[in-house]
Amino acid sequence: MKLLSIIAITFILSLIATRLIEGFWNFLFSGNLAMAVFVIFTGVAHFKYQKGMAMMIPDFFPAKMFLVYFTGILEIAAGIGLMIPSIREITATLLILFFIVIFFANINSSKKRINLFKGDFTGPGLGYLYKERLPMQIILIAWTWFFGIYLS
Repeated sequence: MKLLSIIAITFILSLIATRLIEGFWNFLFSGNLAMAVFVIFTGVAHFKYQKGMAMMIPDFFPAKMFLVYFTGILEIAAGIGLMIPSIREITATLLILFFIVIFFANINSSKKRINLFKGDFTGPGLGYLYKERLPMQIILIAWTWFFGIYLS
């Protein structure tokens, strides 16, 4: 849930800034900026923690490092796409699908007790999946839908 603080802090700071600069609370901009910062941050993490990320991918997938880098690039591109009004809705839709697909990597990771940051098997296990990761995925999907599709 620590990662969700990125969204919350960015959202609050952006709301304050838009109020001061534009004279109104720009929820649409602030909500999309918050998710954009989040997915860009996690996309960059694919390049820093590539070993742990590769370990998360189920064994039947080939070219794990390629998938790690490719999905990192996709996340960074999605962050940019959320900030472009003409492609925001399609970006949000694809991002929601991405969040659903990567949840399967999170299930695999939890079963194997993968520590993403260390790239070993000292991770928190299934407790983390149910207590933190699943609720976080639901929040990410709901946030992306609300600001990227519903309000757009």
